[in-house]
Formats: sequence, C-alpha cells, structure tokens
Amino acid sequence: MASDDAEVVIVGGGAAGLAAARRLHDSGIRCLLVEARSRLGGRAFTVIDRFGHALDVGCGWLHSADSNPWSGIAEAQGRQVDRTLPPWMRPALPMGFPLAEQRAFHDAADAFYARLDDAEDTPDRAAAALLEPGGRWNNLIVAVNTFVTGTELERVSTLDLARYDDTGVNWRVVEGYGTTIAAHGADLPAVLDCPVLRIDHSGHRLRIETAKGAITADWVIVTVPTSILATPEFFTPALPGKTEAARGLPLGLDDKLFLSLDGAEEFEKDSRLFGHTDRVATAAYHLRPFGRPQIECYFGGTLASDLETQGERAFLDFAVSELAERLGSAFARRVKPIAMYRWGADPFARGSYSYALPGKADLREVLAAPVDDRLFFAGEACSRHDFSTAHGGFFTGVAAADQVIAARQQRRS
Repeated sequence: MASDDAEVVIVGGGAAGLAAARRLHDSGIRCLLVEARSRLGGRAFTVIDRFGHALDVGCGWLHSADSNPWSGIAEAQGRQVDRTLPPWMRPALPMGFPLAEQRAFHDAADAFYARLDDAEDTPDRAAAALLEPGGRWNNLIVAVNTFVTGTELERVSTLDLARYDDTGVNWRVVEGYGTTIAAHGADLPAVLDCPVLRIDHSGHRLRIETAKGAITADWVIVTVPTSILATPEFFTPALPGKTEAARGLPLGLDDKLFLSLDGAEEFEKDSRLFGHTDRVATAAYHLRPFGRPQIECYFGGTLASDLETQGERAFLDFAVSELAERLGSAFARRVKPIAMYRWGADPFARGSYSYALPGKADLREVLAAPVDDRLFFAGEACSRHDFSTAHGGFFTGVAAADQVIAARQQRRS
C-alpha cells in the first residue's frame, strides 16, 4: 500500500466513519476510509433472507427519528421509512402478562425513570440503586434496560443514563438501517478487509499500520469501538487517557435472532411478548415486524453473553423454550431459525454499544477530545446525549470532520 494515500485517514467504516468521510470528501479533501471488515456499516448490518426481506442484525431502529439525520438520508436514497408505532409503546400480548400487571409494571418503570431524571443532579452511582427496594417489577425493569444499555443496571452510571436524549419517535427502514448506512459510503475512497493494527503519532506525520501495510497521513479520525481503544498498544506512544476512557465506557451486548413463523396471522402485526416477567434472564419477542411472518428475538446483557459462549443453537433453544412456555408446546413446531449475529464474537466490535460505568459518565468527553490537533475521535461512545445510537455516531463523525477541516485551514493560514 502506498504511504501517502490521503491527507486524512478515517479508521472504521461504521456510522461515524462514514459520516466523517462523507463530510470530508464532499468538502474536496483527500481522505481514505480504512475498514477492517469486508463491508461498510460497522455495527449496522443488514442481511437478506431467502424471501428477500432485509433483516437488521445490528442496529434496527431510527431512534429520535424526527431529528435523526439517517431518516432523511434513507428517504433521499429512495427507501421506505416505516412509521408504525414500535411494539414497546403498545401493550404486550397478555400471555403470562395480564393487562393489569402491565399497567403496574409501566407505573413502576415510570417511577424508576422519574428517579433517574432527578439523579442527574446527585452524585453518580449505579442505576440499580434507584430501583424500589424489593420492588415486584425490578427484574423486568432491569431486563428491559439490558436491551437499552446492553448490561444490567448494577454496572450503569445514573448520570450517563439520565443524560441520554430521546424524542420518543422511533421508525424503521424497510430495506434495512444497515443498508442505508452502508450506502452512505458507496462512492467514498475506501480500503476494506484492512484492520488497523496501530497508529504511530510519534513522527511529523501519522503512521497507520494496517494488515495491508502502512499509510501515512496528516490527520486521522479514529472511530473504532471502545473495545478496541481499550487496548494500550493501539497507539504509539500510548495514550493512557484514551485507554482509561475506553475502559470506563465498555460495550454492552445485545443480540438478535430472527425466526420464521407459520400461521403468523394469528398475531397482530408488530406485537410484543416477554418470555418471563419475574427474572432478568429473559428475552423479548417482536412478532410480525413489518407484518412479516417472523419473530425478532432480543437478548441482552449477561443472558446474551452466556448464550454466546454456547453458540448460536443456544439462542434458538432458549427462545423456543420461552415461546413454548407462553404459547403452548406445539408452538415450537411453528418456528425455524432464519438469521442471527453474535456481536460479542465479532473481533472488530466485541460488543454492541457503549455504556458508562458508575462514576465514568464524563469520560465520553475525554474520549472525544482531539490529540495534538492531529488525532480526532468519533463514534457513539463519544456522544454525551446520543450514545449507543447510529445517529450519535453520525453527529460525532461530522463534528470530527469539521475539526479536521478547521485544523487544516489553520495549518494553511
């Protein structure tokens, strides 16, 4: 690989890297996107099933969709944005969860989030401290939050969780969120299948050592997950402040399993079912997403991690067991696996999205801070209010690109 390929190298081709590269490329700045995988999109990943349906095995919801830039990008690409109310904003199926109990659960969850809002002005601590002592619905509140943070509330900062900003509007892209994000980089100069091993910032120019050789550049935007940045040898000389910040902002884990469903018309489109309501180690089931004859199964936190160690079959067995318990033993014969992805086993992700450990919420700003006006950082973990989302990645990617543009103009003046 040539050593002077670009003024700016963007490390990582996920939402943040693509947003940064797009801004630089459209500004006429010579840049190169370097991606470890054979595809663009990062933790946004759409696969196509045998019926031609797009399945988002990575991020799938346009959260804060009314202010999410990916909504407009999807529509500009000619994609169909589905504005159907998400299943968590309507009553769940009553099997094992009567409507009266659902109302009691939502009251308890609302009270928990009210305490969380008040906690923004108090010393940081584990979000589990805000649960009602001995509360009937504590386990389900924690289970639902594993789908939000990828881990249990004992490990989550109250301050960080309280800072998360959400307009409450959630849409989906019929052709896939991952498809939309990857297509945003379709004409960008990029090298795929090219893991970055180390970034050497000791010299006059930056040296990016990759599996395909070294690249030199004037500026680098780093968008890899905190699971990668937590490795001290990623930078030479080491950047202990970045390593510490990354370790305080680990990736939680959420995995999805898609099942086909015979006789799907029995269930209302976009309905929801919980496996259990009395334990944390349970999955949530989205029946007939987009009206398709499918079930989208969600596994979070320790449950997802434990199942990953056992392999993909363990996810299927767990889901079928819970569904059969709720819907009858014969239901097991009505479902078959279609697709899934284990994000903890992905060597370039090692998890799903970031959360802050108690006392570590302010490390997002530390992670995002430039180094010597040559190394810049972006990604959902760098976002104070939009972490764990693709639009958080987008906003931080554009911000990092703008910082590069400013540094470039200053050097030339």
